[in-house]
Amino acid sequence: MVLGFNELSVIYSEHLWLKLSEQQKEEAWMLSNQDCYSCEVTRWNAFLNCLSLNTFLSYLKGDPDFENIYKVLPLVENLDSIWEFVNGTLITVDETKLVLIPSDKSNISHFYIPQEWVDIPNWVARYYLAVQINLDEGWLRIWGCASHQQIREKACFDSADKVYCLSREELVADINVMWVAQKFLPWQELEFKPLPQLSVTYIEQLLSKHLHTNSYVLRLGVPFEEWSILLSSDELRQDLYQQCLNNSQIKQFQNLKIETNLCKWLENAFINGWYALDTLLSQQGKSLTVQFRRDMVLNEVLIKGAKLIDLGMNLNNSKFILLVGISPKIDDRYSICVQLHPANDNNYLPSQIKLVLLSSRGEVLQESVSRSYDHYIQLKRFKSLAEINFSIQVVHGYATITEDFVLKQFVSE
Repeated sequence: MVLGFNELSVIYSEHLWLKLSEQQKEEAWMLSNQDCYSCEVTRWNAFLNCLSLNTFLSYLKGDPDFENIYKVLPLVENLDSIWEFVNGTLITVDETKLVLIPSDKSNISHFYIPQEWVDIPNWVARYYLAVQINLDEGWLRIWGCASHQQIREKACFDSADKVYCLSREELVADINVMWVAQKFLPWQELEFKPLPQLSVTYIEQLLSKHLHTNSYVLRLGVPFEEWSILLSSDELRQDLYQQCLNNSQIKQFQNLKIETNLCKWLENAFINGWYALDTLLSQQGKSLTVQFRRDMVLNEVLIKGAKLIDLGMNLNNSKFILLVGISPKIDDRYSICVQLHPANDNNYLPSQIKLVLLSSRGEVLQESVSRSYDHYIQLKRFKSLAEINFSIQVVHGYATITEDFVLKQFVSE
């Protein structure tokens, strides 16, 4: 039995529950204009942030205590350059800085706070609000909040994803406690080491170095000290944002299509972010390794390649492993299997993740959809002739990642 808004708001009455109308969702999607973001992943992040921001501001407008004492930081027109890179929105309510951090995950056992909101001096807030969005059921809830001091002292830091993590039990579930605390408890400004000054030449070199790098790789790849300088300055962040947009437009214009030749895997040659399964598993947890070894379908496949993929910031800490297995051809056909697994020792996939097999013409040949508590999903094993192209898609909501494949044999001279 799926509980609705009314039942959930009674069971978890300590949370702030707000309904989402179709009009609110459509307006947020329109405001998250495709031309303002480099890819569907960053646009989806902007959509969730825009929806949570507008809904929370509407709630404040309806409360006489708050209707005239809030503002969004930075200016609304600069939010695109933040949402391109980072999940979250900074607002002030009666001079108290808050950061709204939305997620559309169904599992809210942990709260993930991007490092930028905690460690960049002019981005720091007093409180951080955990926002869960359920688009299908049409509601939003603020299910917890944490102070900056609490995050700095108690949160675990994930250096791979550059996020701080607090368990659900460590959060204050009722934001009314936060409103009371901000009135009666003094806010003690923390001291930060000033950000280093970078020369104009160095900044130009840094921007040039990452001219063709996407926003996700930029955030995780640039050393945080340099990254914080780029983001904290409205001017530099805008330059970086525009660079990512230009790069995206060039790629769209060129219509680049990178195909992975599965026949090369039979020679143990993995490229384009693909690895031999054992290589990738060595970086993952033990439970995942055991799960793969027990899989009878995989054990029948000779060569297995795996790739770590990320559908976006809205699925914090939910990276996935896309696995493709190929066996040498029998009767002129290669045997292929495809699976999708959670990564980083997560036990289950989020619900409604789709794994899709497409023909070279874009026709859907197979589709598998995850349910709650699925350890993995897979397509039915299929066979293919040489010189055939096909694609695998992983889809969640509006976010899509497509991997293109070809079976191209090389004839020795």
